[in-house]
Amino acid sequence: MTSPTPSSKPGPATQRYLDIAEIRDDMVIMNDGTVRSVLLVSSINFALKSEDEQEAIISAYVTFLNGLDYPIQVVIQSRRMNIDAYIAALGEQQKKTENELLRTQIVDYTAFVSQLVELGHIMQKRFYVVLPYDPLTNKKRGFFQRLSMVLSPAAAAKLNEKQLEDRREQLGRRTSMASGNLLSMGLQTARLDTQGLIELYYDAYNPDLFEAERMGDMANIRTEE
Repeated sequence: MTSPTPSSKPGPATQRYLDIAEIRDDMVIMNDGTVRSVLLVSSINFALKSEDEQEAIISAYVTFLNGLDYPIQVVIQSRRMNIDAYIAALGEQQKKTENELLRTQIVDYTAFVSQLVELGHIMQKRFYVVLPYDPLTNKKRGFFQRLSMVLSPAAAAKLNEKQLEDRREQLGRRTSMASGNLLSMGLQTARLDTQGLIELYYDAYNPDLFEAERMGDMANIRTEE
């Protein structure tokens, strides 16, 4: 078997195998022209709730599911807890502390927390709800009107501003409604903006690299026209 020479052509870009065409305006635009929004959702300890509270949560959950006329995706992301910012804050506090005893205690506490996370393999879980919008599923419009929104044109790269605006508006309504229904269960939500979406998908496809090299603010990244 011969090794590739420097003149060998590079393989196809990874983007060819992804369904994502673009991330903009706080939504993910898929290759087929459909769009997605992502909600970061808090968690609750159901077992610690009273019986009445549990029944209320179940009732709200049933109402939420019965009100859906489109599929949703629930994603649980488990990652090793990153405490770099916390350790850095402790380091800054140590520099500002004049009391030698307190400084020593901060140093010992910093070492303890670092070892606890490292040896205990403490993981951090995040919960996401992915909400889609496909013009073909919008029952408020007639069939031929829905079909024309997809076929003229269907490719995400050819979506005009009017089609994008319609998708933004419809997806925003779905997202707001879903947030309200989740809130009725005692779950706090936050819609990921463009920066958050890019980091989420970058982390999903490059978990090791994401930990080693954090992404900067996408607004500060310039691309050549």
